[in-house]
Amino acid sequence: MLETRTIRAFLDDVHGELAPRLAELADRELAPTPDPPDDAAARLRAREILAWFGRNDWFAAIAAEDLRTLCLMREVLGARSPLADAVFALQALGSTPIVIAGSEELRRTWLAKAVAGDAMAAFAMTEPEAGSDVAAIGTVARRDGDGYVLQGRKTLISNAGIADFYTVFASTDAGAGRNGISCFLVPADAPGLRFAGAQVLSAPHPLGELAFEDCRVPAANRLGAEGEGFALGLATLDRLRATVGAAACGLARRALDEALAHATARRQFGKPLAEHQLVQEKLARMATDLAAARLLVYRAAWERDGGKDRVTTEAAMAKAFATEAAQRIVDDAVQILGGRGVLADHPVDRLYRAVRALRIYEGTTEIQHLVIAGQLVKELAAAGGGGGRP
Repeated sequence: MLETRTIRAFLDDVHGELAPRLAELADRELAPTPDPPDDAAARLRAREILAWFGRNDWFAAIAAEDLRTLCLMREVLGARSPLADAVFALQALGSTPIVIAGSEELRRTWLAKAVAGDAMAAFAMTEPEAGSDVAAIGTVARRDGDGYVLQGRKTLISNAGIADFYTVFASTDAGAGRNGISCFLVPADAPGLRFAGAQVLSAPHPLGELAFEDCRVPAANRLGAEGEGFALGLATLDRLRATVGAAACGLARRALDEALAHATARRQFGKPLAEHQLVQEKLARMATDLAAARLLVYRAAWERDGGKDRVTTEAAMAKAFATEAAQRIVDDAVQILGGRGVLADHPVDRLYRAVRALRIYEGTTEIQHLVIAGQLVKELAAAGGGGGRP
């Protein structure tokens, strides 16, 4: 069950009614499925999950830009299947640039397929020399007649090799820095696009490299105008960072539940672990961190759904705090479970392997702190403040 009482102030009635239905459906059809044993199996399973989402209309909230529903979905998935959460997250990440800046034709074709679960999306921004520093993108897109020719390489791309289309960021004006970056929808079968190999994580998650070798795409596949790719990428992350925090809350909730169940059942030194003060301290801290993380996540989503154009600060706070809190909560859960918590077939071990990446992708915690501080300084300057004592 997904508890919504503590975040009720940020939800509408429809969200309160949706949450238990999502949890029940995921418990029945996703949670009982064991993790794939290797990368090849994870890739096959990811495609099956995509189709399942499509049949159950889980992707509709992406096109509707209903951020609170997306957060509820990712919180449900994080608690039950990190792989399913990854599939869902990438569908949102790869499709949102089309929602924001896609032509009517691209929305009618590729976005419609993505929402139906008939086409898998991917988001191709990271490069060997361009991670947090997006402006350092080296992939180039050269105008050629009625299209573009892309040349370059992308790395650490989720769904690489199994996606049906990629939203790709490339430089159309190398001398303009971030203002020279553009975004393109590149079908997986585009001439010159090559899957350059898998990159295997410890947790099931299809990841890999892409090579663009004179890859040709029509100009109609450009998302937005030339030079607007950097802003489009930031706008996409601005919308979806809170959902990363929501997934972290799902992982943390599952870890807390597992730790609490173990602590009340396991007896040591003549009494349940839950009656030992040091264990109680951990449980109290875990529950408090989780409650605070959820409030930050759903506040950011509520602000965006309420019409606020940019939720840069709110989303950065939500992602940074929730992912760091989830790491602490999962680690404490492992400590409470002891040896059981590091057995490969235990849910907490799965959570331990899955949670770490959340502090990195879609902007590291350190980048979120820079974003938050930058926004504070900007707001002070806009208000005419100069610091010092009042």
